[in-house]
Amino acid sequence: MANTTTAPAQSLSAIDRYFKITERGSTVGTEIRGGLVTFFTMAYIIVLNPIILGGVPDGTGNFLGAAGDAAATSGDFAQIAAVTALIAGVLTILMGVVANFPLALAAGMGLNAVVAFSIATIPGMTWADAMGIIVLEGIIILILVLTGFREAVFKAVPREIKVAISVGIGLFIAFIGFVDSGFVRAGAGTPVQLGINGSLGSWPILVFVVGLLAAIVMMIKKVRGAILIAIVGSTILAVVVEAIGNLGAQSADNPGGWTLNIPTLAADWGLPSMGILGQFSLLGSFRNIGVVAVVLLVFTLMLADFFDTMGTMVAVGGEAGLLEEDGNPPKTRQILIVDSVAAAAGGMGSVSSNTSYIESAAGVGDGARTGLASVTTGIAFLLAIFITPVVTMVPHEAATPALVVVGFLMLTQITGIDWKNFEVAIPAFLTIVLMPFTYSITAGIGAGIIAFVIIKLAVGKAKVVHPLLYGTAVLFVLYFLQGPLRNWIGF
Repeated sequence: MANTTTAPAQSLSAIDRYFKITERGSTVGTEIRGGLVTFFTMAYIIVLNPIILGGVPDGTGNFLGAAGDAAATSGDFAQIAAVTALIAGVLTILMGVVANFPLALAAGMGLNAVVAFSIATIPGMTWADAMGIIVLEGIIILILVLTGFREAVFKAVPREIKVAISVGIGLFIAFIGFVDSGFVRAGAGTPVQLGINGSLGSWPILVFVVGLLAAIVMMIKKVRGAILIAIVGSTILAVVVEAIGNLGAQSADNPGGWTLNIPTLAADWGLPSMGILGQFSLLGSFRNIGVVAVVLLVFTLMLADFFDTMGTMVAVGGEAGLLEEDGNPPKTRQILIVDSVAAAAGGMGSVSSNTSYIESAAGVGDGARTGLASVTTGIAFLLAIFITPVVTMVPHEAATPALVVVGFLMLTQITGIDWKNFEVAIPAFLTIVLMPFTYSITAGIGAGIIAFVIIKLAVGKAKVVHPLLYGTAVLFVLYFLQGPLRNWIGF
């Protein structure tokens, strides 16, 4: 009997044993496919990060990657794109190897906008100073993880709020999918509306609809690789449509154009310079804007990064069925360590704080369950340094159907909330709806935690609340009041 029970384990490959692929009910092929799905779903960051970081000058008038060039009107997009892919690739591989979790990392959307428009543009601030603040934030986050504080705060969050975080992120990414595809847009007299003036009257939107329907049908029919097939198929359709119609990029004058990328294969191949690597000043910002201002900026970035990652890893872990009884994923500390290192690494690479991506849920939705998927995504990012034209031919309209489908899958966890218990249901509700309504994961989590604490205090159940949640609620209050606080200190 001993031989028959150990034979299957002995027959597994080293890769299978290390990543526990069979143990988690997956296969090597499924993990590779899931990793590619995640990559194609989040590869937009290679294009979008340079646009955000390279589009504005710093407080001294210099653009990122073009310091000293008085004639420059933008940053060096090629450099920023290459380093964005490099840092994302290395850190995502590290996540897979160290934490064995299907979570990919890249320059954080939202965080990069804060760096570009709220930090780097401060008078006297240089890009090196701004990136130094990112490195400081990453170091502090890492210390909080190593001391166990970050993990302790996360475990103090009630299970119902954790479920609400997953559901809220699902609704959020579905909304992102609809908005980025142009299926939902800002309206005339209304916050949002359907398509162009209430109509789906453009070929790119049609590509999105076809991709979404294809993904849904294949998913229901349990077609393996449904999401990846939908992305690739939609991209091919987009290339054909663009070749025939020459639609161009979407703009105010061309609402029927493509968003993010025009689906044509560029001819400019080659390896860009990576001169912005290591161009950061750890303490320069203290000299230029003062200690109080730096502390407030670091606190703002840290709080956003602190909870975004926690929400993301729970959402991805829940979708993958990897959460333990307490609602936390396995190797939580390792996940948080890698994510903290990624924040600092992004600053060191001059491409803004890197963080865990909720788009990883797309790969999980396609079957990914282990770190091998992350390794695959990371390798794809590294290859993208050399084949950027292939990556940048995928328009939002072809990639975003995956977000909508995965959003639905994540919303199914909503049954884990006791909606008849208003003491937890109302904080859960606020957590869920405020993520898409404010376009911020952090805002949703903050509102939910603050509401939970206030409600428990109001009904005389203060002892039910973990002590760390009180401190967390206070920090979120400060986070939401950061605008008045900045005005108060004259910054």
